[in-house]
Amino acid sequence: MSAYVVFIKEEVTDQSELDAYSQKVGSSFEGRDLKFLATYGALETLEGEPIQGAVILEFPDMEAARTWYGSAEYQAAAAHRFRGAKYRGFILESREP
Repeated sequence: MSAYVVFIKEEVTDQSELDAYSQKVGSSFEGRDLKFLATYGALETLEGEPIQGAVILEFPDMEAARTWYGSAEYQAAAAHRFRGAKYRGFILESREP
C-alpha cells in the first residue's frame, strides 16, 4: 500500500537554514520511487491553528518512506530544516476501500 510522508511547517525560525535545506534535499530523492503530491502550494486552513506550509510525498510503501527519511542523504539535509523551522512530520499508510 502507498505511504505518504507529510511535513507541516508551523514556524520559520532561521530562513538561511531553510535555504540550506532546500539546496541539499534534492539529492536525497535521487534514485527513489516517489511522487511529489503537494509542495507549499496555496493553503486554506479549515480547522486548528494556521500553518505556514505543507509537503506531501507519496512512496510505494511504508518501508520505502522510512528508508528515504532515515537515509544519510536526507538526514544531512534535515539537520538544516530542524535548525530553520518548527515542523511536524509523519508517515501515513493508505487504506484500500
